[in-house]
Amino acid sequence: MNQLPLFITIRGKPVILLGEGDAADAKRRLIERAGGLCVDEENGDACLAFVAIENVDAASDTAARLKARGLLVNVVDQPDLCDFTTPAIIDRDPLLIAVGTGGASAGLAKMVRQAIEHILPARLGELALRLQSVREAVRARWPDSADRRRQFDAALAPGGPLDPLNPDSADNVNDWLNKDSAVPASGAVVIDLHSSDPEDLTLRTARLLGQADHVFIDGPIGADLVNRARADAVRHIGAPDGELPSGLVIHLRLRHEETDD
Repeated sequence: MNQLPLFITIRGKPVILLGEGDAADAKRRLIERAGGLCVDEENGDACLAFVAIENVDAASDTAARLKARGLLVNVVDQPDLCDFTTPAIIDRDPLLIAVGTGGASAGLAKMVRQAIEHILPARLGELALRLQSVREAVRARWPDSADRRRQFDAALAPGGPLDPLNPDSADNVNDWLNKDSAVPASGAVVIDLHSSDPEDLTLRTARLLGQADHVFIDGPIGADLVNRARADAVRHIGAPDGELPSGLVIHLRLRHEETDD
């Protein structure tokens, strides 16, 4: 991962925009869509700047001047000069999905965005708003954060009552919250891998990694595969030994397939 993806709140805040033409107009629309205020270079309160100047030397000089003031700068079509890039966006307000290539190919990001856009229901943002509205009720129902996460994992799974790909899931939030729900099983699951390539993961393994509280890494399993687990899942090196930690424990074992001599 060459960039840290972040969502920055700019509503009501100044953002420097320099340049003219179609590229500058596109950045202006993006800033205003997020509620930001487009200002010129003299503004001293801005923290972000977009440079849409066609002349390469002029754009480079302008970017250097702004960076010297401590601003984070995006220079259109010059990724080497960018402190940040703007991704292709799928907007299901308040749900946002950003697809970026670090400036490598805006066209590729657009095509991926279109592919994802095609499968996401129009009401997905409504589901997010409904979940926000019951946040305190969910905390009261499941005070333990691990229990809450497991409940959400089960409800949001494919075919679950809050399946994000079901266009009517927003209508199910109250029923899900008020029904007697069983917390998904804790305990240990042993997964034998025959490859450390994350592309070889089965759907079941990928789902379990996404739900795990603890991951035991038994063998030369690369970070690319282990990082398919939740970022806040605790990593352990080696096989479990003794009493297991609470929550869902995944024991990844690398087992190479036998081959004939």
